[in-house]
Amino acid sequence: MSSAVRRTFVAGVTSVLAVVMVVAFVGWVLSFLDGPAPIRQLQPVPDNVPPAVGEQVPQIDVNAPGRTSLKLGFWAQPLAADTGIPVAAVQAYGNAALIARQSWPDCHLSWNTLAGIGYVETRHGTYSGKLFGGSRIGDDGVVDPPIIGVPLDGGPGLARVPDTDGGALDGDIEFDRAVGPMQFIPSSWRIYGRDADGDGIPDPQQIDDAALASARLLCAHDRDLATPEGWTQAIRSYNNSTDYLMKVRDAAAAYALRQPPV
Repeated sequence: MSSAVRRTFVAGVTSVLAVVMVVAFVGWVLSFLDGPAPIRQLQPVPDNVPPAVGEQVPQIDVNAPGRTSLKLGFWAQPLAADTGIPVAAVQAYGNAALIARQSWPDCHLSWNTLAGIGYVETRHGTYSGKLFGGSRIGDDGVVDPPIIGVPLDGGPGLARVPDTDGGALDGDIEFDRAVGPMQFIPSSWRIYGRDADGDGIPDPQQIDDAALASARLLCAHDRDLATPEGWTQAIRSYNNSTDYLMKVRDAAAAYALRQPPV
C-alpha cells in the first residue's frame, strides 16, 4: 500500500471512529432523559399565617443534664437532608420548641417558625457577612467564626443603638451589634438569653442557647402563635418589617413541607 493510500485509509478510519463516538455520546445523554428528573420538584408554598406546623418533634427529656438537643439527632438528620438546614440547627430548633411547650404551653411555638427566623437572619449560622467563606456550626454548637453584625449607628436602614455591654458580646464599645446565629443585640440578650446546652452560660453564638432565647422572645407577653394575630406580633417583635415577616413565613412554610425555601 502506497503512503498516499495509507494516509487516505487512516484518515477515513479516524473519521468513522469520530462519528461513532459522537453517536455514542448522544445516545448516552439521551438515555438520561427517560429517567427521573435530575432537579427536585418543590411544592408550592402556602401563604397562610401562621404557617403550617412542621413535623412533630419527638418527646425527649429536656430537663436532663448536658446538651439535650443531641438526643434529637435521629429526628433531625432526615429533616436536614430534605431541607438543607444543618443538623445541629434542626436539633436546636426542635429542642427549643420542646422547652417552649413545657415552659410556655399556651405559646404553641413550632420548630419551623424558629427555623424560618434562623434562615432569614443568618442561613442557620452559616452566613457571616464576608465575601468569601461563611461561618459553620461546630461540634459544640458554637458558630465559628462568630457572627457579628454591622454597628447599629443610625445609618441608612439602621436603628441607632449605643453600646450597652461594653463590647462584651460584640466587641464594639461605641454601638451595639446583632450577634450569633439568631442575631440578638446585647440588650435583648440580657433579657432573653438562656442556657440550653447545659454548660451554665447563655451564649448567643451557641445554636441551642440562641434558639431557646428566640423561643423566649417569641413567646413573651403570653402570645399564642397558633393564631394569626399572635404569630404576626411575635415575628414583628423580632423585626417590625412586613418584608421580614413574609420571608420568615415563606421559609417556615417551606420547612413544613420538608423542602428548602425557594
